[in-house]
Amino acid sequence: MQFPTEVLEVLTDPRTIIRDDRVGVPFEIDRPVYEAMNKVLKDMGGQWDGRKAVRAHVFPYRIEELMRQCLVADDYPSKRDQGWFPTPPNLVMQICDLAGIYAGMTVLEPSAGSGAMTGEIARRGGIVDAVEIDARRADVLRKQGDARRVVHGDFLGIDPLDYAEPFDRVVMNPPFTGGLEHIKHAIGFMSDDAILVSVMSAGLMFWQDPASVEFRAMVDEVGGEIEQLPDSSFAASGTGVRTCLVYLPGYPGGPLRTHEWLSRQPRQLDLFAAA
Repeated sequence: MQFPTEVLEVLTDPRTIIRDDRVGVPFEIDRPVYEAMNKVLKDMGGQWDGRKAVRAHVFPYRIEELMRQCLVADDYPSKRDQGWFPTPPNLVMQICDLAGIYAGMTVLEPSAGSGAMTGEIARRGGIVDAVEIDARRADVLRKQGDARRVVHGDFLGIDPLDYAEPFDRVVMNPPFTGGLEHIKHAIGFMSDDAILVSVMSAGLMFWQDPASVEFRAMVDEVGGEIEQLPDSSFAASGTGVRTCLVYLPGYPGGPLRTHEWLSRQPRQLDLFAAA
C-alpha cells in the first residue's frame, strides 16, 4: 500500500526516530497528519505507547530495516497481507522455551515474517533457516543476519526433501487461515526425534472437520498437547483473534511423517517395484 504523502514526509524527516522496534516523532505535527500516520503504523503492526519513557509506536518485531525499505519504495505491507500478524515478544519466549532450543540445534521457522522469532533463536545459539512468502520481508531477514539461510517462497510449495538434513526443531506462527496445512507440511522437515511448536487458531481445539479431528488424535498419540492461549496474546499485534499453542514431539518409530520417514519412501517403493 502507498504511504499518504503527508505521512511519508513525516517518516522520512531526519528528526523522526526509527530504531529497533520503535518509530517516534519527537516534534509537533498536525492532528490529521498524526491520525493518518497512526493508521499506517497500526496497519504495519505498531501500537502507540504514550508512557513518558517511550512516546513512540512500538512493534512486536524489529521495524528499522523493513521501514527503511518501505520508505524508499513508497509502499508498505499491511499486517493483513498473507494473514501476517507478528508474534509478540512474550509469546516468542514461550514458544522457544517450550521447544527447548539451545546452542547448536538446527531450527526451521517457515513463516518468518520480519524476524520476530529468528532473532531469539539466534540469541540462544540455534542455527535457524527461515522461509518467508513476502519478498520485502525475506530481504529484511537476510539483512538482519540471524538466519543461516532465507528462502523467499510459499512454504507449502517447498519439498521437504529439497533439504538434505532434517531439523531438530520447528517453530512457527503460520497464517491463521489454512494454518493446519502449514503445520502438517512442516512435519516433513522434522527429524524423527524433533519437536514442533506452532501457534494456531483456537478453533483447532474444537473443529469437527476430519482433518482437525485426525490431527488432534495424532497429537494425543505422540504425547503432544494443544494449549489455549490467553485472548490477549496477539493484542500487541493489533488483533484479538483467539489462538492456541501446538506442541508436537517426534520419536523414532512414531507415526509422524517426518523428513526421515519421507526419505525412506523411495527405497520402499523401489523394493515393491522390484517384487
